[in-house]
Amino acid sequence: QVQLVESGGGLVQAGGSLRLSCAASGRTFSSYAMGWFRQAPGKEREFVAAISRSGGNTYYADSVKGRFTISRDNAKNTVYLQMNSLRPEDRAVYYCAASYYVTHTSGTYNYWGQGTQVTVSS
Repeated sequence: QVQLVESGGGLVQAGGSLRLSCAASGRTFSSYAMGWFRQAPGKEREFVAAISRSGGNTYYADSVKGRFTISRDNAKNTVYLQMNSLRPEDRAVYYCAASYYVTHTSGTYNYWGQGTQVTVSS
């Protein structure tokens, strides 16, 4: 079992930055690939970024590539999402998730956090 708790969401102006954190419980954090997803009002949950167990490989949705950076600190059981150059369309609830495999498919993630709201004003 892995419990995930996101933090760092909030209100920011367009062009601004936020860093989301996701703290994991348990001793097996490094056994999981981690992902970030988001869900905007009235839309389906979508893939944002993923990182391999060691952190050596990262993957991004085209919509955030070059603006967002995913990273992890296995010693701290934490995964991060640095979000720069935020746009109004980035507004959503952001979720972190854990999977045995690095994937962009939400159905393959076994554990999910409760989400953190990101709002970008224009």
